[in-house]
Amino acid sequence: MPPTFGVVDLFAGPGGLGEGFASLVEDGHAPFRIGISVEKEAAAHRTLTLRAFVREYRAHHGGLPRQYVDFHAGKLPQPDWREVDASAWQLAVDEARALELGTEAAATVIDAAIENLKTKCDDTILIGGPPCQAYSLVGRARSRGKIGYIPEEDERHYLFREYIRVLDRLRPAAFVMENVKGMLSSTVESRLVFEMLMDDLTSLGKSRGHQYELRSVRVEDGKASLREATRPSDFVVRAEELGVPQRRHRVIIVGIRADLAGKTAEAGIVAPGPTRTVSDAISNMPYLRSGISRGADNAEDWRQEVVDAAKLLASIYVGRDDEPLRKAFSSVAGRLTREAPDCRKDTRLPETYGSSRDELLQWLERPELCAVAQHETRGHMTSDLGRYLFASVFGAVRGYSPKAADFPLALSPDHRNWHSGVFNDRFRVQLANEASTTVTSHISKDGHYFIHPDPLQCRSLTVREAARLQTFPDDYLFMGNRTQQYVQVGNAVPPFLARHIAGLILRELA
Repeated sequence: MPPTFGVVDLFAGPGGLGEGFASLVEDGHAPFRIGISVEKEAAAHRTLTLRAFVREYRAHHGGLPRQYVDFHAGKLPQPDWREVDASAWQLAVDEARALELGTEAAATVIDAAIENLKTKCDDTILIGGPPCQAYSLVGRARSRGKIGYIPEEDERHYLFREYIRVLDRLRPAAFVMENVKGMLSSTVESRLVFEMLMDDLTSLGKSRGHQYELRSVRVEDGKASLREATRPSDFVVRAEELGVPQRRHRVIIVGIRADLAGKTAEAGIVAPGPTRTVSDAISNMPYLRSGISRGADNAEDWRQEVVDAAKLLASIYVGRDDEPLRKAFSSVAGRLTREAPDCRKDTRLPETYGSSRDELLQWLERPELCAVAQHETRGHMTSDLGRYLFASVFGAVRGYSPKAADFPLALSPDHRNWHSGVFNDRFRVQLANEASTTVTSHISKDGHYFIHPDPLQCRSLTVREAARLQTFPDDYLFMGNRTQQYVQVGNAVPPFLARHIAGLILRELA
């Protein structure tokens, strides 16, 4: 019988990393079973719990419950999942815990779960990573602006030590630790945080005989494998190299317990082919318009605003070098009069949904579903509609997202620093034929960095489109309000990436 590894998932968020591990199936056997996942944020914890229920129900019944399919489609309010399957719901509640890591209460619960998990599985795996705000370059810049902020007193710098504590207590066969690239340059107490982490990881278990060999995820010559790292940058994983339609670069450290470490060079898997694009992930999604955030919001007013903006832009670009842009804006104006989208929400499944042979779409699309969920646009100011239109057309014609200096004066925001360079990337279109830029929690604030590539839709990405770029399957529901859903998606680890890492670890341990 193949071994089964119990998984402890810390700082789980909505569960992207755990989803990748739990979804791996080899020869009909799921080698990784989540024993406990921990997340303190309430909406993310609800997402985590519901997904745990779906996973448990599917494992015992072979598919989704009808009630979940209807709830997902918006046909009925959220049912009492205990009435749907009491056993699966109780297992989900036991698995997904709302705990604040670093507290004594959390440590007590986790330690008890660890002991229980050890009795049920052949061995264990630890996954997760501390919150990234203190390590990220943006987060550090914001923190420096806080009156009285002292880095040494920011508890987020030390949350990785709770991960280390659990690692020491669990002594798993392997671990995965994920964080932002900024972690490599972050300092506290005049030391690099990454150096402190490496000291903790390399010294761990010396007295108990369970040291870990540290590995980086490498993609070379079309093959992904776990290799020894020779420098900190080796731990940076580029998600687009592993089939994710997003240029998401993160530090991922894999540790293999020394008594189990095999020949890593032989434990690789074939990496996905050409880089997957925004178009690959979202082009078949239902066609939507944005809303108008101030004033009347209806399809005709929206269409007229965008048509007027397109005509204005066509009149601006009349020079020889600008002829491609002028033609593009004129074309958009004409097409919008005939085929402008008229709704902000559409749950209809694409005609060929669930029948694709494309690996990415097979992962994203779930044939059991009867609707697309969480695909609803937000409102934008009318002044921003012109900027969104310009960015999407410019990106399609020029092949890159416009900088502030590329915008015509007629679209310049009324801000004295607009041309200073501070807002150079204030409006960023996601290019259809490239992987997207990193989906971050900032998508919850506004859509300016995440403009849809189709100028006829003239809007920012929906929660479902962002989730697809993060490779969350379509049957994955995010709980909470729309802002909370965007935050969860932006903070997550892409499940498709996590599944590849899980496969590499399994080959190492097999």
